[in-house]
Amino acid sequence: MIIRVSVWLRWLRRAVSRSRWLARLLQLPVSKGSAVRPGLIMLQIDGLSKIELQRALDSGEMPFLRRLLQREHYSLHAQYSGLPATTPAVQAELFYGIPGAVPAFSFCDHRTGKIVRMLQPDTAAQVEQRLAGQTKAALLKDGSVYADMFTGGAAESHFCASSLGWGSALRSANPLVLLVLFITNFYSVLRIAGLFCLEVGLALRDFLRGQVKGHDFLTELKFVPTRVAISIVLRELCVIGGKIDLSRGMPIVHINFLGYDEQSHRRGPSSRFAHWTLKGIDDSIARLWRAAHRSEWRNYEVWIHSDHGQAKVSQYSQLHGYPLQHAVEQCFDKLSSESPLARPAAKGGIQTQRVRLLGGKRVQRVFAVERSEDNDTDGVVKVAALGPVGHIYAPQPLSEQELHFVATELATRYQVPIVLTVESEQCLRATTSDGDYYLPKDAAKLFGAEHPFLDSLSDDLLRLCQHADAGDLVVMGWRDGLTPLTFADENGAHAGATPEETTGFALLPADVALPPAGSRYMRPHDLYQAALQYMRRTTSQPVSRDKVRATSGNDLRVMTYNVHSCIGLDGKVDVERIARVIAQANPDIVALQELDLGRDRSLGMDQARLIARKLEMEFHFHPAMHLEEEQYGDAILTHLPLRLIKAGPLPGLADKPGLEPRGAILAEVTYQGQQVQVINTHLGLNSRERLAQIDSLLSEDWLGHPECRGPVIFCGDLNAQPNSAVCQRLGARLQDAQAALASHRPAGTFPSRFAAARIDHIFVSSQLAVTAVEIPASDLVKRASDHLPLLVQLRLPQPETYSTDA
Repeated sequence: MIIRVSVWLRWLRRAVSRSRWLARLLQLPVSKGSAVRPGLIMLQIDGLSKIELQRALDSGEMPFLRRLLQREHYSLHAQYSGLPATTPAVQAELFYGIPGAVPAFSFCDHRTGKIVRMLQPDTAAQVEQRLAGQTKAALLKDGSVYADMFTGGAAESHFCASSLGWGSALRSANPLVLLVLFITNFYSVLRIAGLFCLEVGLALRDFLRGQVKGHDFLTELKFVPTRVAISIVLRELCVIGGKIDLSRGMPIVHINFLGYDEQSHRRGPSSRFAHWTLKGIDDSIARLWRAAHRSEWRNYEVWIHSDHGQAKVSQYSQLHGYPLQHAVEQCFDKLSSESPLARPAAKGGIQTQRVRLLGGKRVQRVFAVERSEDNDTDGVVKVAALGPVGHIYAPQPLSEQELHFVATELATRYQVPIVLTVESEQCLRATTSDGDYYLPKDAAKLFGAEHPFLDSLSDDLLRLCQHADAGDLVVMGWRDGLTPLTFADENGAHAGATPEETTGFALLPADVALPPAGSRYMRPHDLYQAALQYMRRTTSQPVSRDKVRATSGNDLRVMTYNVHSCIGLDGKVDVERIARVIAQANPDIVALQELDLGRDRSLGMDQARLIARKLEMEFHFHPAMHLEEEQYGDAILTHLPLRLIKAGPLPGLADKPGLEPRGAILAEVTYQGQQVQVINTHLGLNSRERLAQIDSLLSEDWLGHPECRGPVIFCGDLNAQPNSAVCQRLGARLQDAQAALASHRPAGTFPSRFAAARIDHIFVSSQLAVTAVEIPASDLVKRASDHLPLLVQLRLPQPETYSTDA
């Protein structure tokens, strides 16, 4: 009954869903098929390091993400961004599995000789075309993508650098449809208007403060519309589009939230306003999470990650009084009596140019990508330094001595922290003010022995410096012991090798398989492989990280769970979801009730066998009810040695022959050399019937059975509250596990959404000590069945300390 009501409410919610109606009005295709197909929505928080995320979680700025960690069985992983720590490089590895796709965000294209930026549509499209030709699988195939550098092979792309603006469906939409979109999302419109006013106020405040620091009001004012567009408008449009895609069953959706990174570049990664944007991102993630779990077409997982972090930096030009380009020009002056006229790199950062992702000709004109006048000039030194990593391109090939001379001048006279040149195929020379170092041999001296990714930095720097578009010299704004520098106009930066820049994060369900096993951290390629595996698009099986057993010593974890024929509150028959709920609790013994075998309502599946196979457990199933070829009953599953003692029916009532048949299973499980007796049952709905059944179970047929000796665990859905006659009779023989633990407050397991009734029980013999009680109640668990599982942890006695009586 509860399932039917829940399914009806879900149908009603979907019937009036704005996202569903907008998808229809826009005539967008629906991915119809099995309702339990895997679906994945990946949400990227651009520029947020694991360090700053932890700060936000601790200060309460991201309550929904904290809920995922505390209640939804999520784990937080460190993710090494690779080098350069930029969005294009990370997303190339994430979407296509190819590391080091670009040498920096800005570089000289060796084919054209032009300095390019990855926000230029033609540049992004050319890089992506090359990636598509090299990969075996594009991650976002048949899916959709929002506000990313690349499309990742998606069927529909929106606001991406390689495809600006909305996708074709919305661009060609009827104006009346757009009006409906505006009206149905009026709350978002009001929010945008309010935050725009707040941004103007902040700009005025920064102007007053800037009078003392020498900031330019007009420059700050220029950032007002771009910050609102990126932090608010683009975010809301992405959420609306993402919810529409989830409502129509897109297999995979990737959304990039740019607001934090945008504010961090301007005000620093730890600034209050940068962290303030995280509140809006957290709310957006919560809305997408709810939409994902309401989808009728797929079982969606929500994965959250960042591409890289950011470091608080000092600007090289402010610190020294001249830009890097001037230093490069002076160094090359000494090589030749005729100045090579170093080509000035574009000033500023990328903050005002991300607004171009929204598309539109007027936006492209106002916020055009900066280009210097001599961008196409040959015979001059070219410098591409947009952040803490820069590339210097000599006008003609230089000898090793000439390269070393320029590197030494930059490092000693002009205080560039590191200047890299390729020494050999497997070695880089790193010139500093303290002399020359060599990678990988001197990595610890350059970056500090405590760097979290020290074992990977050298390989990535070799790949970066040997890239076809890399400069003859590569400059870096940080080494261990120095304040990080940037060669652009910004207060927060990324691309370099600081721990803050390279430490991203991945917030994932704890049971996601992440290769390689036992690694201290992951990188985007690991996430790429895990996503392909989850979507069942790869034949290679990633090696799961070693599971840490929840038990210790002699403790035994036992679960009882009424799975309601694996039919969840959403009406989906999903055996895999039930197996996942069980696996997350990591039990040693599982007592399951209401399992189907060969029944039409559950697609004819042998549910006990399928669940046992997925959990790699042995099992015994007893069908309490036979309907021709259909069976329905209970099972005991375990990874421990299992021996069936008895399985059979329980008595009903002679005057009520139409009652549902009930049964029980008695099995022996061997744990650490000891035999433990386990009984699993599911009692009837009639009170007299239950009393007759519990009396039978207490008799010599079951608990008094000659082989039911030693420690006993009695599990099941008794359909009876603790104060009932059924539980009182059973409690005279065995102890109620929930009541036996003094530190635990007994709690209900039914119905799963509002668990008020305590009808699922585990009773144990007096020799067993209850050390822990858990009732998993994540959103996944609440949706999987109309009951919550009950899990107890038991400490077994030493063999000589217990009697042979039951």
